[in-house]
Amino acid sequence: MVTQHHSSALAALAVSAAYPMAKPGYGKRSAPGQQPRTRDDFALLPTRERYVAGFVDHLPDGAAMSVKQLAKQLPLYGQQAISTALKALSVAGHLRRVRCAVGAGDETRWVFRTFWSRTARDNEWWTTYLATETASRSAGSPPPAPASVAVPQQRTASEATPDPAHAPEPPAPATTLTARTAPPAARPAALSPAYLALAELGRKDIRLTLSADDCASLEPQAAEWLARGVTTDYLIAALTSGLPAQVDCPPRFVRRRLTDKIPPQLPTTPSPSPSVDTPAPRLLMECTDCGRPGQPEALPDGLCRPCRAAHSAGGRPTPDPTEIAAVKAHMANLRDLLKAP
Repeated sequence: MVTQHHSSALAALAVSAAYPMAKPGYGKRSAPGQQPRTRDDFALLPTRERYVAGFVDHLPDGAAMSVKQLAKQLPLYGQQAISTALKALSVAGHLRRVRCAVGAGDETRWVFRTFWSRTARDNEWWTTYLATETASRSAGSPPPAPASVAVPQQRTASEATPDPAHAPEPPAPATTLTARTAPPAARPAALSPAYLALAELGRKDIRLTLSADDCASLEPQAAEWLARGVTTDYLIAALTSGLPAQVDCPPRFVRRRLTDKIPPQLPTTPSPSPSVDTPAPRLLMECTDCGRPGQPEALPDGLCRPCRAAHSAGGRPTPDPTEIAAVKAHMANLRDLLKAP
């Protein structure tokens, strides 16, 4: 007896209220112009792909779309099976993965989004739609995500709103000034971004806690990094990643890293000044299988050329003649050894 499968069979698989959302600007994005949901949605897909598609279709915009998160919510399949299903859904025209630059200047960040369409679309539709997304960004239209994902700098305890009970007393009249109420000393100069980045190291990892004198001593080296075009976030990440279990002398350790890991000097050719006629960077589509970036027209079905060839061959890679010859030689050597007295 043959039982017809409908996507309504997925109704029992409810989306958990605790399903994680992606960071602002990331995650699922619904494509426009989709048909209303029906019982026959995804009916022509295989069982596994229909199962995954029905779940993804009910996720809200902004939901995390990583293979790991989907596998946690879909107990019937592991990460490899989910990855294969997403690749098949990309070929079927239901999704595309893209990279998108948001923000401007030093605040530019790459965000990763998965555009989803319940209604299957062909390659021409996806290419046109993603080009429209690019045009709306260059024209200044609000993108579907915030213009920047940079986290604003948090205030320190000294910058927090003062307690009214401990508010400073109003200044005394000028006629009552004494030596005890002499004018305060001159306000210190603003701290440089390099100094602040060094001071932040201890907050990122206690093993790299530096004193004020240490920060002042290392400031010129850190400033050289920033002069080469890197951001303070990059500087902090480079100094705090891959730390040993114990750092005996944080200042000496940081000085060594500042010397050994300094980025290369980039050409000093001035970049053209931005203007209203300068288009925003195009969206870069990602291969749904391996993540290789490229223009939408270069990734038909959302797959790069090698992954598309592997998919067309049923996932079986072409054997390498060199490897085959090496295996045959190894087996012949083993047979000779077995024949030896």
